[in-house]
Amino acid sequence: MQHIAELPDVRAGRNPTGPCIADDREQLDNEAFLKRVRSAASVLRTHGIGIGDVIAVALPNRLELVVIMFAAWRLGAAVTPVNPGLTDAEARHQIEDSGAKVVITDDRGMGTLDVAAFADTPADRSPDAVSPASDALALIIYTSGTTGRPKGVMLDHANIAAMCRMIVDGIGLDETDHSLLVLPLFHVNGIVVSVLSPLLAGGRATIAGRFRAPAFFASVEAAGPTYFSAVPAIYAMLVSLPDDVRPDTSSLRRAICGAAPMPAELIARFENRFGVPVVEGYGLSEGTCASTLNPPAGPRRPGTVGLPLPGQTVAVMDAEGHLLDAGSVGEVVVRGPNVMRGYLGLPDETARTVVDGWLHTGDVGRFDTDGHLVLVDRIKDMIIRGGENIYPKEIENVLHTHPAVLEAAVVGAPEPVLGEVPVAYVTLLPGAAATAEELVDHCRGSLARVKVPVSVVVTESLPKNPVGKIDKPRLRSFTVSS
Repeated sequence: MQHIAELPDVRAGRNPTGPCIADDREQLDNEAFLKRVRSAASVLRTHGIGIGDVIAVALPNRLELVVIMFAAWRLGAAVTPVNPGLTDAEARHQIEDSGAKVVITDDRGMGTLDVAAFADTPADRSPDAVSPASDALALIIYTSGTTGRPKGVMLDHANIAAMCRMIVDGIGLDETDHSLLVLPLFHVNGIVVSVLSPLLAGGRATIAGRFRAPAFFASVEAAGPTYFSAVPAIYAMLVSLPDDVRPDTSSLRRAICGAAPMPAELIARFENRFGVPVVEGYGLSEGTCASTLNPPAGPRRPGTVGLPLPGQTVAVMDAEGHLLDAGSVGEVVVRGPNVMRGYLGLPDETARTVVDGWLHTGDVGRFDTDGHLVLVDRIKDMIIRGGENIYPKEIENVLHTHPAVLEAAVVGAPEPVLGEVPVAYVTLLPGAAATAEELVDHCRGSLARVKVPVSVVVTESLPKNPVGKIDKPRLRSFTVSS
């Protein structure tokens, strides 16, 4: 398989006029994409970018971000995508921590190079593309910072290549596939699942702008994609659309869900309404994106995050480092060519996270008898109530079985005698009604008394982090302040 960095050249050589990549403003065929990449590489080279350098790209979802990424790789440089919604202080931390030599933005305030500099620049004829070594740094992806300051996850070209092969094979992508990118390109899922993998398979990608539920299906009907990848919060917004929204989804072969476990009830609501199968997977940035997947051809098992992707070993381990049998609950660990090189500049943190080749995910899970992984919860989200361990996800799963509930999140609230008690935050489906007391009673019917939330807060919306996951640290801060 060719080097990912050579993808623009290979595609242009095979099919120069074939569609490659598009966004809300323009479409590029393979030859035009290669010309844009060569042109961008010339601009970067004039700014001193070469082998081993890092460039920071702080752009919203747009075609130029992908062009610049390939241009950097063409020169042997690495890329750190910056969330354009960060504050100046947050962005400065990432830029300085990564050692970025150039910062590219569409706003001259923070950047050292405006994206406009990449427009209509003639491509230098030389030198030819570099094929970076497999252990050369390709991406530095920063964690969302829910456990402290964001850390730079170092992914090399071998990580990226291995992950793309696993995605192409696991999802079954081929030259007829067309992804619609709705997730942010500062996250590895957006880069790997919705851009690199379809392009590597010979397919194409369309980059949607900022996600808006009312406009989403118009984008689907206009672009005609075969799949998209999203997070549970996006699916929740889509099933909340008015009942008279009945879009043409016939082009979609599948929809992919990752970043956080998706309740089986939400999967069913989406599939029944829109007629598109949801393929749920699981992974994290430190594993270059995905480690398990419900096979598109089946059996798909809602409530699980699927089977380990071929080429990876996914297991469950106890606190002493012993691997556990199916059915036993422990920490999910991952081993394979997709495991990160480490956290940038944090050797101690890296050594705690990758032990004897095993990536410790911080997630609690178990395997069912057929080898599907069931996520129990995050280790750090566990609530200890009077010495009893409570996993919020178990309570959330019960709340999701109530017909009025759209989203649910449970966190621990301080309690002077018991230490912590569970508190639930819930949003309801449009037009549905349920009182806090009714939802607590619903929990009593399925949960032991110690697990029943002491209170349920029915709210208009739940806070989300930049990737679209429910922001539990913020919810915890609400319980402390109240």
